[in-house]
Amino acid sequence: MTVAPVAVTGLGLVTAAGIGTEASWRGVCEALPTAKRDPALEGLPVDISYTVPGFSAAKLVGRRSTLVHDRFVQLAIVAAREAVADSGLDPKTWDGARVGVVMGCGLGGVSTWEQQHRTLLSEGPGSVSALLIPLLVPNMVAGHLAMEFGARGPNFVTATACASGATAIGVATQLLHDDRCDVVITGGSEAGVSPLIVTGFAQMGALSRRLDEPAAASRPFDVDRDGFVIGEGSGVLILERETDARARGARVRGRIAGYGASADAHHMTAPDPQGAGARQALEAALASADVSPGDVDHVNAHGTSTPLNDAAESKVLQQVLGTRATVTSAKGAVGHSLGAAGAIEAALTVLTLENETVPPTANLENLDPEIELDIVAKGPRAQHIDVAVSNSFGFGGQNAVLVFTSA
Repeated sequence: MTVAPVAVTGLGLVTAAGIGTEASWRGVCEALPTAKRDPALEGLPVDISYTVPGFSAAKLVGRRSTLVHDRFVQLAIVAAREAVADSGLDPKTWDGARVGVVMGCGLGGVSTWEQQHRTLLSEGPGSVSALLIPLLVPNMVAGHLAMEFGARGPNFVTATACASGATAIGVATQLLHDDRCDVVITGGSEAGVSPLIVTGFAQMGALSRRLDEPAAASRPFDVDRDGFVIGEGSGVLILERETDARARGARVRGRIAGYGASADAHHMTAPDPQGAGARQALEAALASADVSPGDVDHVNAHGTSTPLNDAAESKVLQQVLGTRATVTSAKGAVGHSLGAAGAIEAALTVLTLENETVPPTANLENLDPEIELDIVAKGPRAQHIDVAVSNSFGFGGQNAVLVFTSA
């Protein structure tokens, strides 16, 4: 069933490429990876990460934030403030009951959890923070954004692992289609760069071991890829029905025309090698947007830099779309921000449409010969794009695909 497009009227980004949409877009287009050996991970088998440069919660959110917010919430507040301001909407005058918040988050406050567990073991239960639970539970990112903007409509968090941010955006569009909301603040946020989380990914063999050249470790679709590099960040989009956005004279930065979701029902961590679930989600998204595979001009791939994911995703893209569409992955430039990745990449897809420029896939030096796709590398490519797809896939076999069209 086809649905009316939803307008994207505001964008906010906080990534390893920079704080703010302009800085993030510039960094991704320049394809300058910022991954480095992380002192906070010293002594671990893998100690590479992408972190947001110069992020100060006290300066960017407020001094009280250091007491009441985990980092994943702080990142989201900064991104959401930018997105709301960009939309031209005024939270002081909107009907808060008609404003929803749907955010994706895979982990929640893992740094708080680790820190407070150490406190419990070393100092005893009396020293554990009374704010432990509200600091760490994932739903608080949506709750705090509601408090920040007076948004009293539907409010929740989606948790589909690395597809969480894209799932949130897809669900947000459905709230608008169902007339449950007039505005939805949506996206994803994650701050999972912690010793325990990084160790867990390392133990399962998911992370790159290219410790001698960390900036070049994340290399989606490259023949020498050996795993992803963990990152952090937040991406927030403001969504409205296009008719409402046009009526108020808003700048429509792009349109969400379709959404598809599925499950592999295959394995806890490995993708279906034939990509059956990903294909199902992609075809469902195209159908809901009423576009054919041949209409797709560009794909912002999930492109994690892991051997299995990139192989399975490229197979699906070749089978469904052929080789005409340009393809890119942002994870070489900003790393894999887990539950925030789909939202960050959705925002980048909107910017790609708007700027008629495809960012390059950072660190792609030698394309895997098994991948027969037009993957943009080395530098940005000018391209007029009418239809673009953004893929997101998560552990548990959960898939989410968004279709964007130009404004």
